[in-house]
Amino acid sequence: MEKITETAYAKINLGLDVLGTRPDGYHEVCMVMQSVSLADTVMLEPHEGLCVVTGKDDLPGDDTNLAWKAAMLMASRFGQKPDVKITLDKRIFMAAGLAGGSSDAAAVLRGLNRLWQLGLSVAELEALAAEIGSDVPFCIAGGTQLSEGRGTDLTVLPSPEETVIVLAKPKIAVSTAWVYREFDALANPQHPDVKALTAALQKGNAKLPLPGMGNALEGVTCAKYPAVDAIKQKMLAAGADYALMSGSGPTVFAIAKDTQTAEKILKTLAADDLETAIAHTVQRSVI
Repeated sequence: MEKITETAYAKINLGLDVLGTRPDGYHEVCMVMQSVSLADTVMLEPHEGLCVVTGKDDLPGDDTNLAWKAAMLMASRFGQKPDVKITLDKRIFMAAGLAGGSSDAAAVLRGLNRLWQLGLSVAELEALAAEIGSDVPFCIAGGTQLSEGRGTDLTVLPSPEETVIVLAKPKIAVSTAWVYREFDALANPQHPDVKALTAALQKGNAKLPLPGMGNALEGVTCAKYPAVDAIKQKMLAAGADYALMSGSGPTVFAIAKDTQTAEKILKTLAADDLETAIAHTVQRSVI
């Protein structure tokens, strides 16, 4: 019996700007997304019927799970019975702004492409992924990419030099929909210079942090959840070269010059009730 294993990498946003709302109800965004080594492991194997095992009491393995949706989409699109067991070994923080669910869904698309020997290209998988969620196409191959439109228009960028990243998530729940509504109501929203960030990456062999990094949503989330900004300040005080919220939060990532500095940052955060990890940037996957 064949078993397929896929690695589902988390993502951070090196730059995130919101340009307005779209006629389809989504927001127009301009983001640079970056894969990091914190990852879930997704295992797929033949099974009678569809079964998604999450190992988490607070993460259902039903039709609300993006991994389930990915499997059903592949089965219906290519005339397959969804006879597969999907086991998620979760390490990415949940509801964290790290695209954990989206990355799991992308891993299911890649895994079923292999299990069912469909021979789909990256572009074909990304088109399917866009039907599941805005972050899912990026997670097909990951690496460093410019994400535009509603988040599904992707341009591959040169990856920066491998960088040590510290991730910290406070135990609070942030509603992405609420963050975007609050952002829409701002009189003078902040806009990072994602164009400058993209240009710096396109030169090749870039070293993080880079000009233009920033997150337009950070001010909204920090205003309601001061713990997010407190994490940032502690990271910077402990020697981080840069710190920024990822996505709509609440996870904050720090750029550290080396693992020793990363461990010092974690030690500074040890007294707080946080989920933490040390990771590094990851280049685009070859499929």
